[in-house]
Amino acid sequence: MDFTLSKIHEQTRELVRAFAQKDLAPGAQTRDEDEHFDRSLFDKMANLGITGIPYPEKYGGGELDHLANVIAIEEISKVDASVGSDLSIHSALASWVISEFATDAQKERYLTPLAEGQWLAAFSLTEANAGSDTASLRTTAVHDGNSYVLNGTKVFTSNGGVADLYIVFAKTDPAKGRDGISAFIIEKDMKGLTTGVPERKMGIRAHTVSELILDECRIPCDNILGQEGQGLSIAMRALESGRLGMSAQALGIAQAAYNHARNYAQTRIQFGNPLSSLQSIQFKLAEMAVKLETARLLVYQAAWRQSRGLPFALQSAMAKTYVPTVAMEIANEAIQIHGGYGFIRDFQVERLLRDAKITQIYTGTVEMQKVEIARAILGL
Repeated sequence: MDFTLSKIHEQTRELVRAFAQKDLAPGAQTRDEDEHFDRSLFDKMANLGITGIPYPEKYGGGELDHLANVIAIEEISKVDASVGSDLSIHSALASWVISEFATDAQKERYLTPLAEGQWLAAFSLTEANAGSDTASLRTTAVHDGNSYVLNGTKVFTSNGGVADLYIVFAKTDPAKGRDGISAFIIEKDMKGLTTGVPERKMGIRAHTVSELILDECRIPCDNILGQEGQGLSIAMRALESGRLGMSAQALGIAQAAYNHARNYAQTRIQFGNPLSSLQSIQFKLAEMAVKLETARLLVYQAAWRQSRGLPFALQSAMAKTYVPTVAMEIANEAIQIHGGYGFIRDFQVERLLRDAKITQIYTGTVEMQKVEIARAILGL
């Protein structure tokens, strides 16, 4: 087994890290305070080829692999987890759905501007009464001539209100329950599509999340993704990839928190010595380092399998269970090492803890991942 990253993976890391330090770091704290989504940052990522890393060159992508993509999400999330969310939803979730389930014509029309970063994508599945219980969604899509007419309200749509394209799930045959759900591609300017006021959130505050309101939204029949009734299976496959992107985001947050904690411990002098001279602090840092390395191996293994077309649902679920939990633990310990300063918003560890929490929730809660893991290992 060879755990050495290839030259192209290292170059991807260096490219993204340089961008994050130069373009993201200076304004990250202010964007968080102001809850401001800055589209120009996504445009800069597009110019660097970051928005379409794993997709074919013929569709405007970098034709690398999913490991390179999670490395990019990880590096960005070290500096600004809000922008990490923007990219993860766009490249690891919504664009991946298009690449896997769209027709050639749909890929030409939609994957190309997504991979090139001309368009920003969103994924809209959750409803007020249908979170983990996806089959209970109430949004409907009625076949009417050459169109589908969609009605309903989605909640917690990441990139909602700023995206150019939405992957939306609706019931085309409510009588069939889980088998009556279909997936659709909706452009932002299609009549009947509006978005609500952005949610005010605890973390990733510069990443936009909003309601998606469909009121007699008429779209061409050609905009169905896959076949009627295939929507739930598409959503579940999509979340396999999406939760891997979120795990990479959590990994970046965890790494940043560890870096801040280690650096602070080495420079903060108490009782005439740095904090790092205390065995209690050394043990904290050692435990954080072990958890961090384990988390990275889980994420990279899942991405390696995805890149080779191997089943990766179980590994993705394991990563999504473990890595966000580790991110919360490491961020919390980083605050503890900082003492009172860790509770002050001028220090980044405070923001990292707030940002880490959502990674335990979206694209499938930690609890739901444990259900999936149990089903897989018990053959249920």
